[in-house]
Amino acid sequence: QVQVVESGGGLVQPGGSLRLSCVASVRIAGIWPMVWYRQVPEKQRELVASIHVNGVTDYGDDVKGRFTISREKGKNTMYLQMNNLQPEDTAIYYCKIRILQRDYWGQGTQVTVSS
Repeated sequence: QVQVVESGGGLVQPGGSLRLSCVASVRIAGIWPMVWYRQVPEKQRELVASIHVNGVTDYGDDVKGRFTISREKGKNTMYLQMNNLQPEDTAIYYCKIRILQRDYWGQGTQVTVSS
């Protein structure tokens, strides 16, 4: 019923930029809250940024001022513009959409920051 697909990951040098995309195909009518998480091996999944249906955004402390979350108006599609990337940003980035109190996740996209 719900498909979530992330894209845009890759290898970038420190100080570089990437833009991630997430498209949620939802059969239920409506616009829903969406969130970016990231995870590295042996660590808990970490909240990166969230955007509510009214456009209100929130960011993890580690990415404030460098990352910007946005969404297409009227769609369950969101983006994460990541600037000034650092090696500690290396992780698998996951997209989540919450629909009627149930969470749906994408398969993740790898971001690697290395020289």
